[in-house]
Amino acid sequence: MSSTTPPPAHTTTEPTAPNEPVSFGFLAHPTSTGHRNQVRALDLFGRLLDEHRGTAREEGVRYSVPMPLITSITSPTGARCTGEVRYLPYTAEQMLRRPVTARDMVVGEAARLRDAGAALIGLGGATSIVGDRGVWTQARLGTAVTSGNSLTVYAAHRELLHVVRMLELRPESTRVAVVGYPGSIGLAVARLLLADGFELDLVCRRGRRAPSAMLAHLAPEDHARVRLVDEVAGCSPETRLFVTASSVGGLVDPDRLRPGSVVVDVALPRDVTAPPAPASDVLVIDGGLVSGSSAVVLGDGSLPGPTQQLNGCLAETMVLALEGRAESFSLGRELPLERVRTIGRIAARHGFTPVPLASFGRPVADEEVLRLARHHRPARSSAAPAPGVTGPTRRRFRERINPPMARLFGAHGLDRVFTRGSGCTLTTEDGTDYLDFVAGYGCLNLGHNHPAVTERLRDFLDRGSPTFVQYVSMPEQAAELAERLGDLAPGRPERVFFSNSGTEAVEAALKVARAATGRTRLVHTGNSYHGKTLGALSVTGRARHREAFGPLLPDTVEVPFGDLDALAAAVDGAAAFIVEPVQGEGGVVLPPAGYLKAARELCRRAGAAFVLDEIQTGLGRTGRLFAAEHDGLDPDVLCVAKSLSGGLVPIAATLCRGDLWDAAYGSTDRALLHSSTFGGGNFAAAAGLATLDVLTSEGLPEHARKVGEHLRGALRAACAPYGFVKDVRGIGLMTAIEFDGDFSGAVSSLTDELLTRVPGDLHALADWLPDDLRAALARTGEAVEATLGDMMCLRFVAALARDHRILTFVTANHTRVMRIQPPLVLSTAEADRFAAGVEAVCRELALHADLDAWRPRTA
Repeated sequence: MSSTTPPPAHTTTEPTAPNEPVSFGFLAHPTSTGHRNQVRALDLFGRLLDEHRGTAREEGVRYSVPMPLITSITSPTGARCTGEVRYLPYTAEQMLRRPVTARDMVVGEAARLRDAGAALIGLGGATSIVGDRGVWTQARLGTAVTSGNSLTVYAAHRELLHVVRMLELRPESTRVAVVGYPGSIGLAVARLLLADGFELDLVCRRGRRAPSAMLAHLAPEDHARVRLVDEVAGCSPETRLFVTASSVGGLVDPDRLRPGSVVVDVALPRDVTAPPAPASDVLVIDGGLVSGSSAVVLGDGSLPGPTQQLNGCLAETMVLALEGRAESFSLGRELPLERVRTIGRIAARHGFTPVPLASFGRPVADEEVLRLARHHRPARSSAAPAPGVTGPTRRRFRERINPPMARLFGAHGLDRVFTRGSGCTLTTEDGTDYLDFVAGYGCLNLGHNHPAVTERLRDFLDRGSPTFVQYVSMPEQAAELAERLGDLAPGRPERVFFSNSGTEAVEAALKVARAATGRTRLVHTGNSYHGKTLGALSVTGRARHREAFGPLLPDTVEVPFGDLDALAAAVDGAAAFIVEPVQGEGGVVLPPAGYLKAARELCRRAGAAFVLDEIQTGLGRTGRLFAAEHDGLDPDVLCVAKSLSGGLVPIAATLCRGDLWDAAYGSTDRALLHSSTFGGGNFAAAAGLATLDVLTSEGLPEHARKVGEHLRGALRAACAPYGFVKDVRGIGLMTAIEFDGDFSGAVSSLTDELLTRVPGDLHALADWLPDDLRAALARTGEAVEATLGDMMCLRFVAALARDHRILTFVTANHTRVMRIQPPLVLSTAEADRFAAGVEAVCRELALHADLDAWRPRTA
């Protein structure tokens, strides 16, 4: 190795081919123990490959491991360069504990990259620090070396400015803390922020050095705008923005920061080692990172390359190589600001920018930043315009309602927020209209905000009518609704119990059957869905819904849907048999012809209550006011809910044969055994009365039959060429598209391909894997293949919404079945729009179909 004096920090070596890309090498290191073990595993696997394909390894000890994913890069400008990225298998903490040993290792491995043809050597994180920020290494290599710190500084600065702009802060009235001053990155960031007009807290370890010595790195006119502090806790009370770039890591505890704080963490090892508590209102940004646009290609482009959230040091090396600038661009403590700005412009030209932001490897949505705004500026005056609802709603849902569902919605583009609804249309805050084919999962048979129902409710409120007077009086509207339902429902049931939801209606049905018969056994069907309270779950035929809540009700028996022999064997001595006339959440499964009527007779002979769950099918959905009418059924108990109020107020009803109710509750002592505080309120009943009026006056059941038949015909024609659509089925405006989703063998085929195509007999290695590991891998493969099948339906749902502004979703029991359950006011034109959207998405997914679906491209 050369022992010459190191050259000045920014000596430029002429490119080997001016203005033409050059080959690069990059020497990285793992950022965690797990990452280190990943690198070690890759080395072990690489050695096995070399042995099996007979590859001769380079003589001598090698302390780095090649990363195969980055071997070339092509930028949007068309420039292309080749390169090699190698990892030292030691974390920053390990190298900083033995800096001299680590420095010699860095030079040795960098020399290998140089000898392999790299005209520019990039150093990452600690591989730069242990070589005096690259200066020592460059002097001994005799070739261009860059630490990448200029682009790292540029990215960290831009990330902070992005946050400042989103929070609508003014630099001249905002204080920022820079942790790790006067290190190379901390110093440069401090200078950039001072140039922007910020005031700074500089967190540094002064030791015995005088303040004047620490401030000597800054222009004298800036001294009045900075404070020197020894630790983060000493920062100014108003400081809520931080850039951390220490060389020791772990200096910041996010849970001790003030609410609204944002930390741009550039340090390696990290200064914030774990995410903040969800309720702390503190955001940590992965600092110094850039992401490539979709036009940036790593490798040959056959597989997606790792272009997102790249460390600035690696990205700087790549863009300099693309420019043909084999220069020692970023070395030493002093990073000239003009160079920082220059590398930012070069990176942008080649498709690399510091946004989108990330936090601990996960993308940061804008609303995650916006939610902190309330901590940075005073409350808005009453005259100020109201803020938008989309961002806060997403944040509140994610934090306060259901975080996993929020992640699912975000991943599939379902995290939209609607602010208006009318008929079959929902509208977002920005005025984008969507055609709603979910309709509240059956709650909106009349569509959104039907004027006849909303007018009736306004009139109720304007008259000052009493709402909750049940159990102290006889409620007017509730009594009228009970009479209307009894007159309209099949079998003309004499008693009605009101509640708030479908699952409550089912609970009431199960209780009345047990109380009236004195029996306990409840019979239900497989693949059924009756709700998620404990009683309703006990008769729901899907294990995934039930298993987390056991033990459920005892003495429940499941029989196959459509199997009369099984029902006959189970129903004798039972209290009730509960069944859906169409299994909605089961995938819109229709019963065999005559099944329901025969089941009704079996129950009658056995003395068991025949309970018909019409929560989804009732009130016009199937082309009749009640689905029971298709088979001439007279159930003992009938459950309705969802659309009973036109989708505006929660209400449900359990309709019961008079003698059955009397046997259960027909005495003074038992009259109030089953009750509900909110069940039977007049306001909800008024909505129910208006809904029944609209259903009959507008002829919506018959309309649903006609438009539903038209829609299914159009869908079958649209889907016919595409084998991945397994079935289109339904009744009325209750329709399903079932996808084949068969990806069986995909994982094993990919594994076999790799074992076969990679040189050497890797099959022999695989054969020697322990049996339990092979079995576990097989189970994992099967799970992946099943997930791919489910994913196809979800992608179809997402594509309909994204590209055609049509809302659908999957059924609860089957994620390969898309529910199509629009309001009954759907027009033929809207049905045709839906069918056209489905055909377009099928065409987009044509590669999943047989060759018969192929069509030539049109100009």
